[in-house]
Amino acid sequence: MAAVRVEAVLAAAEEQEAEKRRSITVEKELELEYDLGNLLAVDRNPPPAAALRGAGPRREALLQALARDNTQLLVSRLWELPAERAGGAGGPLVAQLPEPTFRLPREKPPPKPRPPTRWEQFARLKGIRRKKKTSLVWDEQAKEWRRRWGYRRAGGDPSRAWLAEVPAGADPEEDQFARLRREKRERVARNELNRLRNLARAHRAGSAVPAAPLHPTGHQDRDELRRVARVARVSTASLGRFQPRLPKESAEPPSRSGGKKRRFEPLLGNLAAERSRQLELLRAMGSKKPVLDITRAVNKQLRQEEAEAAAANKGKKQSKRGKRGRRQQRPGRSGKKSGARRQPQQQKAAGGGTGG
Repeated sequence: MAAVRVEAVLAAAEEQEAEKRRSITVEKELELEYDLGNLLAVDRNPPPAAALRGAGPRREALLQALARDNTQLLVSRLWELPAERAGGAGGPLVAQLPEPTFRLPREKPPPKPRPPTRWEQFARLKGIRRKKKTSLVWDEQAKEWRRRWGYRRAGGDPSRAWLAEVPAGADPEEDQFARLRREKRERVARNELNRLRNLARAHRAGSAVPAAPLHPTGHQDRDELRRVARVARVSTASLGRFQPRLPKESAEPPSRSGGKKRRFEPLLGNLAAERSRQLELLRAMGSKKPVLDITRAVNKQLRQEEAEAAAANKGKKQSKRGKRGRRQQRPGRSGKKSGARRQPQQQKAAGGGTGG
């Protein structure tokens, strides 16, 4: 009895091992095409057409079995790749994927290259190459390393120094500190103007419809200034949400397109309000009486009456102007004719007097 029991246990163990081996062993007539970089496996084997006809549990079971077998083949290939422990000896085992071979399509078009600025165009034309400089330099006055540009830079701000040198040929009575502050304000304004020019140029180059030309030289009107301010605001990554606002500017940041942002009702909300809106829409569609907007109709009637009154007044003014012109021309015409008639009579009388 004991020998029989041992044989039964061994047979059951072998059967379990064979079942496990069958679960990870998949046989295919055609080998799958793998792209391990994208975790992709392409099965070229034709499925049984008879089992896929119609919709039922048999078809779902066949599709699940097919997906399971292909996934098992892909996982088996992944275990053949070289692996390493991530984060030390106790970390998870991570496989080193090769470079992908299948080119996946993009969801959106690739971004357009940024148009070059005027300085970049000039540098390319002249062959000027950019030399990388270190951001920190040694400041002899402060005896420490400071930034090359910006706040607390090396050398400090010349306009805030306690001593200013008078340049050669300058007016000795001129306030050099005021001159330095004025030059700094001019440089800041010039840099801001160049920045707005670059933004406007990039906005015109990126838009499908060419925008109206900007005149950043003192010929801007209100619309152009508003457009430049909007372009400068939406040029940030947050679309101007954290930018300081002007005194009379709206609190809501503008959009890139320049229009109002559409607002939609939430998908999951008040079901009673949604039901009432839908019923009101169906009631309006099913009613035979046309929906009349009293305000719109009254405004239309007022505009029509105003247009008719304006046309009538214009015709009366033109008729009065024509009558007045004819009345003024009558005395002039009669005077010219009477003068022309008198001239020969006077000449005849003058000739008779001389002859007598």
